[in-house]
Amino acid sequence: MSFRKHNDEGFTGLEAAIVLIAFVVVAAVFSYVVLGAGFFTTQKAQETVYKGVEQSTTNIQMIGNVYGISSNPKSAVPTIEQFRFTIGLAPGAPSVNLEKMNIIVSTPDYGPSTLVWGDVLENKNFTALLNGAGTIQSTMKQGEQMEIRFNITGVKKDVKVNIEMRPGVGAALPFTKTTPPSIEAINVLY
Repeated sequence: MSFRKHNDEGFTGLEAAIVLIAFVVVAAVFSYVVLGAGFFTTQKAQETVYKGVEQSTTNIQMIGNVYGISSNPKSAVPTIEQFRFTIGLAPGAPSVNLEKMNIIVSTPDYGPSTLVWGDVLENKNFTALLNGAGTIQSTMKQGEQMEIRFNITGVKKDVKVNIEMRPGVGAALPFTKTTPPSIEAINVLY
């Protein structure tokens, strides 16, 4: 019996070259996918950080005093029925859409009530007047001051009033004020 020996040396080198090229191509595709996923993840993380900073910073700030208005200060039990205060934007803050802002008001006798922006002063909404004048605005821009007005069920003397302004974007601005010991037509809450 005679056995033939085939010369497969050239064929084996060709197979090795094909396998090597296949590995290089697969590695290149895999690295492209991994890099693409890494860039995408980095971009999403960056967006999350920017959004978090935007949400956590307070864009609005209180300017001046909080006033309580009484329609009948000479009654046997005088009460304050309307609150007024001025707000502005913090330096560098973007414009605020007041239509998306909520104001939560509560007292020991008056449970939390949510007020929304409105162009008419009614019981469940607040208005915002540009620089305290008669022009009602729904957007507050840098450099503007808005006088916020809202009605509330009569608040007696020496009562703590909790007010929290929640803009559509940015952190809430909570504050607590107390009505004065004697109620006049116009009162400064402290």
